[in-house]
Amino acid sequence: MPFDPLAPLDFFDAVVLAGGAARRLGGADKPGLAVGGRPLVERVVAAASGARRTVVVGPRRELPGVVFTREDPPGGGPVPALAAGLREVDAPWLVLLAGDLPFLTAAHVRELLAAARPGAGAVMVDDDGREQWLVGAWPVAELRAALAAYTGRSLKGLLGPLTGTRLASPGRPWFDCDTMDDLKEARMNVLAEWTALVCKELGVDPARVDRDLVLDLTKEVAHGVARPA
Repeated sequence: MPFDPLAPLDFFDAVVLAGGAARRLGGADKPGLAVGGRPLVERVVAAASGARRTVVVGPRRELPGVVFTREDPPGGGPVPALAAGLREVDAPWLVLLAGDLPFLTAAHVRELLAAARPGAGAVMVDDDGREQWLVGAWPVAELRAALAAYTGRSLKGLLGPLTGTRLASPGRPWFDCDTMDDLKEARMNVLAEWTALVCKELGVDPARVDRDLVLDLTKEVAHGVARPA
């Protein structure tokens, strides 16, 4: 059955994959890294807040109301992780998300669900038109059947035949933080949005704000007597 944009929000569950090795980040806890003062995985869970149930496949964290599970063995890859998360799902639709998507919002999640079709899912594509398999919405019955018959290891091989819509959406909801440069870009983007909001509240022209000077001042405050004072 297709997703109805006017239907109750408990029409879908969310599975967030947050247990990768993060080798390009030196093995850091990638989903736990902060952007805009919040861990990446917390931002993703917030974007999926309309789900009836949110399942995080990865280490247990302080995320109230979330179901945690692990693939066997831990770190076995995205297909085993999806299978582990799918065992906790009972809604007719599933939103599959990476745990490191700093720009994803609830509006993007609803857009994905609205783009899905009977028996076929929807996946986000990046600016070059490439499918981003960890930002998609899928019919659960068809996904379970495909997974039971699948012997490969790639999400593309599993999800490609189930794809009905390839969705390009503004705001780069597919952007993930695989490297330190990605993380820096995400943080600076959030800082720019925050600066614009503060300027609007204060009636200040953003063009007159020297962001680097403000950051330098913040650094001095953080390491000087003004902070404990």
